[in-house]
Amino acid sequence: MQETKPYNISKWKVKEAYEKVKANKGTYGVDEQSIQDFEENLNNNLYKIWNRMSSGSYFPKPVKAVAIPKKNGGTRILGIPTVEDRIAQMVAKMYFEPCVEPIFYEDSYGYRPNKSAIQAIEKTRTRCWRKDWVLEFDIKGLFDNIRHDYLMELVKRHTKDDWIILYIKRWLTAPFQMEDGEVIPRISGTPQGGVISPVLANLFLHYTFDDFMVKQFPTIPWERYADDGVAHCTSLKQAKYLQRRLEERFRQCGLELNLEKTKIVYCKDDDRKGNYTNISFDFLGYTFRPRHSSSKYGKFFTNFLPAISEKAKKTIRKEVKGWKLQLKVDKDLWDISKMFNKKIQGWINYYSHFYKSEMYEVLRYINSCLIKWVRRKYKKRKHRRKAEYWLGSIAKRDIKLFAHWKLGILPTAG
Repeated sequence: MQETKPYNISKWKVKEAYEKVKANKGTYGVDEQSIQDFEENLNNNLYKIWNRMSSGSYFPKPVKAVAIPKKNGGTRILGIPTVEDRIAQMVAKMYFEPCVEPIFYEDSYGYRPNKSAIQAIEKTRTRCWRKDWVLEFDIKGLFDNIRHDYLMELVKRHTKDDWIILYIKRWLTAPFQMEDGEVIPRISGTPQGGVISPVLANLFLHYTFDDFMVKQFPTIPWERYADDGVAHCTSLKQAKYLQRRLEERFRQCGLELNLEKTKIVYCKDDDRKGNYTNISFDFLGYTFRPRHSSSKYGKFFTNFLPAISEKAKKTIRKEVKGWKLQLKVDKDLWDISKMFNKKIQGWINYYSHFYKSEMYEVLRYINSCLIKWVRRKYKKRKHRRKAEYWLGSIAKRDIKLFAHWKLGILPTAG
């Protein structure tokens, strides 16, 4: 006999949602149940989620609050839902995202299907050549400060499914459970770490910023990736006016511009003769600033271009240092490649799109850590020159062993 439920949710969607959550990996929530634990009774657990969601009796558990360090000091609270809550959120996302995705603008790039940070950087680069000024802005604690009442109005505007509205409301108000066990109620924000949070943040900012810009400032192009954004202006006066209007706009919507990270920048190059205090800005791990370029005829000139930022280089070096390669003397070189090459390849894939020579020093740092490992592992190669020579000869013979070797960043062999 067919089960009838108040809400029509497909069992297949629940199964598909679980597969997506599994592929995203992620850690356990407050109940300490991992994906592996969940899978021990998979069919029964999935049925339970479907049954509770379809009948309206699904209530999320508190969100596990984890403090993670920010790159510029301080910490940010990441909210980790339980595995079953992540699956339930994924179900809602799969139904809800197609309702809002068609209204989003081309220049909103964060957490969207078929959109990437590299596309945002590419677009920013070409627009910096056309317009002299940039207003780079950052929203203070976006995921903590989104107003629930405004957000729920927008959710209702874009879905007629009562169960989506019901559960989004429950997820928004699910309390935080701190590391010491204290439970704190949530009255604003959508937890950074929740599956549905990026779609909700994009929906909120679509009306707060994107749509506002398109209607109020149709001649000012912009790119936005989550809470990071860039707007291209024709003059300093226009950029200052836009900043004032945005401060006002964000305040009206319950958000605040982070004025420490918001700045006006002059996109200085050979054709732009004026001077201004700020001639560089960071966006999505890249620094845009004047750099030397050469034309196809070999003529040198100054262009305004992106390349890996100093902050990103520092973060990579810190991570590589944390690998403690020199202590892994029980491993051979092929083990080390298996452990870390994917990560190196990931950095190269992201940071070598523009002006890639800027990241060579970081890749050489990886070589110097590998040389330290050789010197610790092999008594005969204790001297730096011998270790370099040995590693360099392996690199020439087996260039595919490490991703940066394929780029020609080899340890020097003699």
